[in-house]
Amino acid sequence: MKRLSILILSLLTVATARADEVQVAVAANFTGPMQVIATLFERDTGHKASLAFGATGKFYAQIANGAPFEVLLSADDETPARLLREGLAVTGTPFTYAIGKLVLWSTNPKLVDDKGEILKKGGFKHLAIANLKTAPYGAAAMQTMSKLGVVDNLKPLFVQGENIAQTHQFVSTGAAELGFVAYSQVIKNGQVGSGSGWVVPGNLYDPIRQDAVILSKGKDKPAATALLNYMKGQKAQDVIKSFGYELH
Repeated sequence: MKRLSILILSLLTVATARADEVQVAVAANFTGPMQVIATLFERDTGHKASLAFGATGKFYAQIANGAPFEVLLSADDETPARLLREGLAVTGTPFTYAIGKLVLWSTNPKLVDDKGEILKKGGFKHLAIANLKTAPYGAAAMQTMSKLGVVDNLKPLFVQGENIAQTHQFVSTGAAELGFVAYSQVIKNGQVGSGSGWVVPGNLYDPIRQDAVILSKGKDKPAATALLNYMKGQKAQDVIKSFGYELH
């Protein structure tokens, strides 16, 4: 019995020693799914993912200035590629973990039609959009409006969020009647869960390929490698799809 207790104690000690924590910078649009995935990841591997959410462009600046992040879940594929070129990420680790979808959304169930015609008709005072320079979903929204030929008319109505989370907040609190947000923020049971929304056709903006990468500070760190491997697994992919993303 004593030997068994010692064996169990030693196994627990080894497991604890191997458990690790990884610092993860997460694009704001991926807040919901990543919170779920992080819980599953810790339960299944023993590793803990410490999450920070924000705009990809701001994360790039922080990483370039020495922020202690070890993994980046970007809202685009350009930022991880840039970090690689600059020697701030680990070669061979980037992969597309999700392809995002853009939606024009309002809390008013009668405001947004299913073809986005309201952008041409008008009749609203404020349109929320994420920062065009630091948030890929903001750039996608601008591409959409450019292709529809409505930018000049709508520009005076823009309310710009620092990231997609703040943009969603502007709409959900009524600071803007409608806005371009990530589909993942409003989806429920495979459709827009409340209010009204138009899921923007993919041919109106460049694909939002969201890449993950291990950063230089996460090199040779077991939890960083484990997290990216977990993101490629079935459990994580099921969560990602449930939030309206497509997989690569």
